[in-house]
Amino acid sequence: MNVLLIGSGGREHAIAWKLAQSKDLDKLYIAPGNAGTTQCGENVDIGVNDIEKLLEFAKQNDIGLVVVGPEDPLSAGIVDKFEEAGIKAFGPSAEAAQLEADKAFSKQLMRSSAISTAEGRVFEHFEDAKTYIASRDEAVVVKAAGLAKGKGVYVCDDPADGILAAEKIMCDKIFGAAGEKVIVEDKLLGEEASILAFVDGRNIYVMESSQDHKPIGDGDTGPNTGGMGAYSPAPVVTDKLMDQITREILVPTVDGMNRSGRAYKGVLYAGLMMTAGGPRVLEYNVRFGDPETQPILVRLKSDLLEVCLAVCDGKLNDITLKWDPRPAVCVVMASGGYPGSYEKGKIITGLDEAGKLKDVVVFHAGTALKDGDIVTSGGRVLGVTALADTIWQAKDKAYEAVDKIQFDGAYCRRDIADKAIKK
Repeated sequence: MNVLLIGSGGREHAIAWKLAQSKDLDKLYIAPGNAGTTQCGENVDIGVNDIEKLLEFAKQNDIGLVVVGPEDPLSAGIVDKFEEAGIKAFGPSAEAAQLEADKAFSKQLMRSSAISTAEGRVFEHFEDAKTYIASRDEAVVVKAAGLAKGKGVYVCDDPADGILAAEKIMCDKIFGAAGEKVIVEDKLLGEEASILAFVDGRNIYVMESSQDHKPIGDGDTGPNTGGMGAYSPAPVVTDKLMDQITREILVPTVDGMNRSGRAYKGVLYAGLMMTAGGPRVLEYNVRFGDPETQPILVRLKSDLLEVCLAVCDGKLNDITLKWDPRPAVCVVMASGGYPGSYEKGKIITGLDEAGKLKDVVVFHAGTALKDGDIVTSGGRVLGVTALADTIWQAKDKAYEAVDKIQFDGAYCRRDIADKAIKK
């Protein structure tokens, strides 16, 4: 089968790496891909949001399955377009993708489905949000309601900072149309965890747990990013808690989507806070997380192409996933200045040396080929991922590989997986 994978980040390189291992794969195309995905298939110079060109390419190249990585084309209806053309597409419909694209909708769904989440209110006008935040005397979380590349969340211990955050989002339009509405929530206390599950409209198959590290700095300091590293499994999620999460969060979410006429297919990602009162939903994503995908997929021993087809065909109940019991750690190497402004085009060296380490995979995120060199082309550049017998050995191995890689301005956190090690 010929497969078209849409996207260009570290998540897509990890998906491409795993799809390329399938015995049923004939040819893998990645649009637009990056310098790393060329090792897995053929890059195609078509943007992720150019749905008509992607559809034309799929028809011309006998594509049997399209796998969509990023959220933007999902919310724009790319799955609907391909399915209308008779081509299987892995991911939710445009209506189902509103679970991520519209946090106001997801908040309403959680309320109607009795899913535990933070208390919060939705505002369409800055003055209303300002008045409400000013009335608070405890920490608040201010979120852009739309898609903001994982950066549209401000955790404000001082409500005055919450007002400034709402002003940046709603008045300064730093996230564009994504900030036309904001959600103001109570701050939840606890440890975060990411729970991803395959969903075929009826059946749910939960993947191994993971934990992302959003802030730019060690100790979870500084502004939020798209994610600076992740590990799997997350010790904070015990078997008992996973059963509770499935029963009280994932199942009601899928049921609620079905009741609303938005049957859900693809990957359902629940970002959770493990509070003293139990797991509570911070947000939903409607696709594989980035960088959680990297440590999760290096642990997946089953055929990802087979799983994707089972989801599309509504036959997830026929699948049994097998996992490597060893933990995995992914450390993101970023461009200096990220998540603010940064320079591109920096030559990357040491990739071969890092990749030769046993059980290490260097996933490319913001990279490109230029005059025979691999250069930086984004804020998050690489996701250096390692497997080992213990979580601390996986961390040590990941950083051993990181230290073999150089580019001007390279930056990474040095505490990825420390929370797991302390457990």
